[in-house]
Amino acid sequence: MRLAIPLALIVALALLLGGCGSSDGSTESETATENNAAATQAKWEHSSDCQRPAGASRWGCSVGAYRCQAVVVDRGWSVSCSRPGESVAFLVRP
Repeated sequence: MRLAIPLALIVALALLLGGCGSSDGSTESETATENNAAATQAKWEHSSDCQRPAGASRWGCSVGAYRCQAVVVDRGWSVSCSRPGESVAFLVRP
């Protein structure tokens, strides 16, 4: 019983320091996601299908494999695009 508490503390500390999962490629993954978001935003802004309908506060369109939804917010348009297994979001100033 005397060893149970220190052993539990050691295990808890090891789990906290070890973290969850792997950090391999996390920077590359984040950079790829940022690049993908920027590319999706550029396609969204240049797509005639994604133009805001007159008077609409919400609308949607497709950009490649993504399905996008846009909402009018105080700073412009908040756009969220997703496809199976991946999503990106960005803000567009009109």
